[in-house]
Amino acid sequence: MDLGLKGLNALVTGGTKGIGRAAATLLADEGANVAVCARNPDEVAATVAALKAKGVAAFGATADVANKAALESFVADAAKALGGLDIVVANVSALAVQDNEEAWGKAFETDMMHTVRVVNAALPHLETSKHGSIVIVSSVSGREVDFTGPAYGAFKAALIHYAQRLAFQLAPKTIRVNAVSPGNTYFEGGVWHQIETHNPDLFKHALSLNPTGRMAIPQEIGRGIVFLASPASSFTTGTNLVIDGALTRGVQF
Repeated sequence: MDLGLKGLNALVTGGTKGIGRAAATLLADEGANVAVCARNPDEVAATVAALKAKGVAAFGATADVANKAALESFVADAAKALGGLDIVVANVSALAVQDNEEAWGKAFETDMMHTVRVVNAALPHLETSKHGSIVIVSSVSGREVDFTGPAYGAFKAALIHYAQRLAFQLAPKTIRVNAVSPGNTYFEGGVWHQIETHNPDLFKHALSLNPTGRMAIPQEIGRGIVFLASPASSFTTGTNLVIDGALTRGVQF
């Protein structure tokens, strides 16, 4: 299937590792130009080089997405470098799973407000695109109560609601908005790799909850993100795509 992504310009926050890196790589595989940001300059440089090696244009910047000015600067610079924006993937999470006020603050600024700000900054560019699309990465923790902290789950739920509202609001402008809710996703250096190393009992418990007997890999989540972002999914907007290997039991109507 041709996803229709060749020559389109995509921006991915947190695009140097895990789900974000997988989405950026798959977008480039389909011929899209890609901009990424992250806090580690070496990882940004390595990701940009890998994307360019696929024959597409790529741009990267070091940015803390919880910093409004830095995030807005990245969006502006990415649009200038690529010649516009067609796709935005809001992917970063603070992974604030503690049950304290600090976690609420981190989750609000990173998970919630980074998404709001990147969308607002990108909208003037998306409005000039024929294929404007936003994909917001949430989590199955936003669908049901689990062992993560209250702030993490609450803001992941808020992101799904925000995506639905945006979809309705932006439909007249032909900008599509969808959410993706991954289940537990394992990759080297990721949170579940760390939990496996430092808290094996929790890792074993989490693994036991999934009837497939395993966790997702980033590419499995990335494929869902890329499809929803693409013109091949041109009449899909306002949906929340759960990719969790049947981890969650709740029925999504």
